[in-house]
Amino acid sequence: MSATSSVLATIARPYAHALFDLATEAKKVSAVESDLDVIEKLVGESDDFSSFLRSPLIATDVKGAAIDAIVSKAGLGDMVANFVRLVARNGRLFVLPTMISAFRDLAAKARDELRAEVTSASPLNKTQLSNLAKTLKSRLGKTVTLDTHVDPTLIGGLVVKVGSQMIDSSLKTKLGAMRIAMKEVS
Repeated sequence: MSATSSVLATIARPYAHALFDLATEAKKVSAVESDLDVIEKLVGESDDFSSFLRSPLIATDVKGAAIDAIVSKAGLGDMVANFVRLVARNGRLFVLPTMISAFRDLAAKARDELRAEVTSASPLNKTQLSNLAKTLKSRLGKTVTLDTHVDPTLIGGLVVKVGSQMIDSSLKTKLGAMRIAMKEVS
């Protein structure tokens, strides 16, 4: 884990725990996860929004006003809406994606599930996702929730991360290994 991601995780953990505790007490973990999916989708689909969250040049009050408008328009439940507003007010929006990930980890652990981050060159269809989840469940002995990402630079194949384990079957990695092997031969 890089130093930056370690710092982000350290900041994110208490926020994620607090939200998880509130959601558990209100029996709304699933609803909170759905609302967090909406936020994560906004971050993932818009480079401008992602840059906005990370920018130290935009004043906290300006970010807070913008977030308030976005949260209202997104139709989020009160718990997540108030959570995101609090994160904005505290100047921690740059950590929001890490907070969402930490919340998901807590929810998966409470359900005795594992989370796997799957990166593919193109979007996987439902059958492929189902088969991958079944394969991981048979190997790991637990239900696995898949978080999918697309990275066209992989060319083909998959990169699957479960906890500290990583399975990299991407063509990009295989071509890189071949390139290194060919340099050693010449």
